[in-house]
Amino acid sequence: MTDNLLQKISDNMPNFSKGQRVIGKYICEHYDKAAYMTASKLGESVGVSESTVVRFAVGMGFEGYPEFQSALRELIRTRLTAVQRIEITDERIGKNGGLDSVLTSDIDKIKSTLEHIDRDAFDAAVDALIGARNIYIMGARTSAMLANFLGFNLNLIFDNVRQLQTTGGNEIFEQLIRLGEDDVVFAISFPRYSKRIVNALEYSKSCGAKIIGLTDSNSSPLAQSADYLLTAQSDMASFVDSLVAPLSLINALIVAIASKKKNELSETFTRLEDIWRDYDFYDKN
Repeated sequence: MTDNLLQKISDNMPNFSKGQRVIGKYICEHYDKAAYMTASKLGESVGVSESTVVRFAVGMGFEGYPEFQSALRELIRTRLTAVQRIEITDERIGKNGGLDSVLTSDIDKIKSTLEHIDRDAFDAAVDALIGARNIYIMGARTSAMLANFLGFNLNLIFDNVRQLQTTGGNEIFEQLIRLGEDDVVFAISFPRYSKRIVNALEYSKSCGAKIIGLTDSNSSPLAQSADYLLTAQSDMASFVDSLVAPLSLINALIVAIASKKKNELSETFTRLEDIWRDYDFYDKN
């Protein structure tokens, strides 16, 4: 319903009451702002009652206004430009600055991620990574930081991790040329979704590899290819995205894998500690 929401509103304009038409027109023209308005605020902005706004949401097929608002927010995540994001964020945080609002929002995202995570998919992803012949990790733009963090830590556990470079044209496909059925591809992408990652994932699927997708929702383009879909809540914080919840989920994956590979990992870190000590790697003070 999310993808066609604005079109559905537009198509139903002739059937709306006068008040509903005002609401529909405002949402179609200012969906970026409407997505973060309460029913009361939206009604005030267009000159109708809060109850009219709620009835409008129900008339569009939603259980209530919160569900309608959630669909609007899902819609704008892939549509807003960086400039629009900045404008909306300024309105949301007001004059008090971003510290309290951003940190509180991040806490809520981690809680929501924990409540909605598919635990079976999480456990299956852990087992798939442990059993993989090779592990390919890919993430572009801001998601590349998540991919790098995952790759760095998995490299301490496994000797078969391949971190894909995603900054150049079609080079990503050259790095996947030997991909096979016994391999696992771990792809990370959040709105605005990277076409490069989506295309590489479709190719990986055609090679028979197992796909782990880390993204924001079941409607993400990664969901179509993923054998194991892991979703973590993210939201815009100005022109950047909050990736606290995805990072926390990656931490949980690493800890779960380390727990199952405890004996091998203990040997690895015993050797590393000797190397770090011998070569004076860390500041002892």
